Amino acid sequence: MPSADDSALPLRHAILLGLLQGPTELLPVSSSAHTELLPWLARWPYARLDGERRKAFEVALHAGAALALAVHMRSELAHDTRNMDASHASAVALSLAPPALVGFALERPIERLLGGPRSIAAGLVAGAAAMALADRGPGWREPGELGARDGLALGLAQAAALMPGVSRNGATLTAARARRFKRGAAHTLSWHAGLPVLFGASALKGARLRHAGLDKREHVALAFGGASALVSTLVSARVLDRRLRAGRSLLPWSLYRCLLAALVLARLRGDATRTPS
Repeated sequence: MPSADDSALPLRHAILLGLLQGPTELLPVSSSAHTELLPWLARWPYARLDGERRKAFEVALHAGAALALAVHMRSELAHDTRNMDASHASAVALSLAPPALVGFALERPIERLLGGPRSIAAGLVAGAAAMALADRGPGWREPGELGARDGLALGLAQAAALMPGVSRNGATLTAARARRFKRGAAHTLSWHAGLPVLFGASALKGARLRHAGLDKREHVALAFGGASALVSTLVSARVLDRRLRAGRSLLPWSLYRCLLAALVLARLRGDATRTPS
């Protein structure tokens, strides 16, 4: 039976999850998977909170990460806005439409049906395999060559990333590499395509949760989690930006995802053997 402390997330856990949000949001490893799996693996009370409270906390994390990424990319965003032509505008619109439509219509059913550790592990492995395969091919294209078909591919990838464990960043990197963009260019496109989706998802989920009825302690946890996510994303973006755009292989991240999935499955097997028949 849950204790009274299970009704809210401890402040230290909120801060730790916020600090984890930055690097996992910017790397192709699925930030949402880590937010779900770390408390589950560590047996934190977060895993026992009701769905609305967990969703509210995730909104705070994504909002903090989105704001930090916008600050980090402000010069690039201003340049793109000043120099955007019709072709680029259509590519951007096509990269946003699929995740917006699928998120609005299917986010809640997807969460209900596919939100457990086993589904997350499957998404981690499937995304890892697709990313490794796409990264094997050559790449020669630069971000300035983005066209409508490329935008649609990025949009469909972001819609697919609503499946738990797939990773928005990993899915867009996979799509960009499959479209023969250089590794560094793929990272640039992934960050640019993901920023408006992060803001949009935070706004949509926040609107749906406006009557969640959180108490003062929960609002404090949300504030500290969001602030921690903002700081960790700012720091991670500065540390990772040059390294990721240098064009390094995605294979280490694919292997990491598979190892994390294996850890989840091992925990599930262990729990099954300890459960009395």
